[in-house]
Amino acid sequence: MAEMIPKPERMKRSPRQMPEQDPKKRIRNFDEVPLGYTAEDAIYEAQRCLQCDPPPCVSGCPAEVHVPQFIQKIVEEDFAGACIEILKTNSLPAMCGRVCPQEEQCQRVCVYNKKDKPIAIGRLERFAADWAREHRVKEKLLEIRKKDKRVAVVGSGPAGLTCAADLAKMGYDVTIFEALHKPGGVLIYGIPEFRLPKKIVGHEIDKVKELGVKVTTDLVVGITKSVDELVEEFDAIFLANGAGAPQFMHIPGENLNDVYSANEFLTRSNLMKAYKFPEFDTPIKVGKKVAVIGAGNVAMDAARTALRLGAKEVYVVYRRTRKEAPARVEEIAHAEEEGIRLDFLTLPVRIIGDDKGNVTGMECIKMQLGEPDESGRRKPLPVKGSNFVMQVDMVINAIGTMANPIVARSATGVQTNRWGYFTVDEETRATSREGVFAGGDITRGSATVISAIGDGKKAARAIDCYLSSGSSLRKR
Repeated sequence: MAEMIPKPERMKRSPRQMPEQDPKKRIRNFDEVPLGYTAEDAIYEAQRCLQCDPPPCVSGCPAEVHVPQFIQKIVEEDFAGACIEILKTNSLPAMCGRVCPQEEQCQRVCVYNKKDKPIAIGRLERFAADWAREHRVKEKLLEIRKKDKRVAVVGSGPAGLTCAADLAKMGYDVTIFEALHKPGGVLIYGIPEFRLPKKIVGHEIDKVKELGVKVTTDLVVGITKSVDELVEEFDAIFLANGAGAPQFMHIPGENLNDVYSANEFLTRSNLMKAYKFPEFDTPIKVGKKVAVIGAGNVAMDAARTALRLGAKEVYVVYRRTRKEAPARVEEIAHAEEEGIRLDFLTLPVRIIGDDKGNVTGMECIKMQLGEPDESGRRKPLPVKGSNFVMQVDMVINAIGTMANPIVARSATGVQTNRWGYFTVDEETRATSREGVFAGGDITRGSATVISAIGDGKKAARAIDCYLSSGSSLRKR
């Protein structure tokens, strides 16, 4: 067992950095970039934890992970126990340890953050989950008393998987309905292999299935089967179908060849394995000079994927500054290390093509920041006479997604807002129709994996309350 480190010494330690692939090597492969902690690294980092009471980090975690407890297990070299502690509240620890924005959640409220060196909670979570997977650790569940109630979950992304797992642990008969041919939602089609290996996603989905959750793929709710039909078959419904319809800027030239949505581009690469062509027969055309519009995590994923698929130059174009960029600081840093150029305060106004309809350039205008807008961020304003043309032959739109109306159209009495997202009670995730709940991106637009997991947990508790008591949880 690791020795107990006196508190003053713990406070003097600097965070243990995680080793990564060299940028010059990783741009030629799709292998995971961060390489993970060794046991020695994990113990060293875990020993920094002050075991605060009460622990502020727990309040910052939508998945409600018992952070001090699992970190103490790592200090004690009980790595299996550390993962089992996480699994008490979070069924997707290996995913969260990789893609959750811990810097905005648990680590933001860590007491060490006052000195800008919070405990690397996400890296420790990843270590515990990976160790448990490699050593085939099994979660020890209490005897589950089966309930004679059936719940349908629409969508197998992080919200759907979490809700399904939590309900299964409560004894409910749960079936997930997934439109695509593989479960996982955005985890499988949206996030690239170098950030979230698909074997990790597959393993955690298998763990959910082991709880007794049934997964039906290739079934499009809203077309193959309506929500109204599901209401007749099941005792409660959780809608977690995501926000997968791409948004465009509606500028001239968006209908030219070689203008992609990030959704299409990443889905072809990730879910359909275009990055393994010709092993997988899914060719994907990539230009020599690629412009990606947007600066969120999806934009960084698209830019870094284009680079690995053969682009010689990749530009990320964003109308605000680095400070306002929605992407994680780590993802922006990785993109820059790999040679991707970030053009801030730049707004595309027209995509230019030749007589064959192929992209030859993109006209942009420089921007400056004015007063804050309704989002609280300073509003970007065009600089008169600053137009210029970027010489590119491919453009990827990564400015966000919106609700696909297919599911909502088949859900009588389930209210949506003006953007097409389901309106819900924030705490119970109950919709306007009794017995129907919703969470994840389909209730708020593109957000984080961890916020979707938080929604799944809230919905599971509310569904259990609804089915146990028979009381209405309808939004008033």
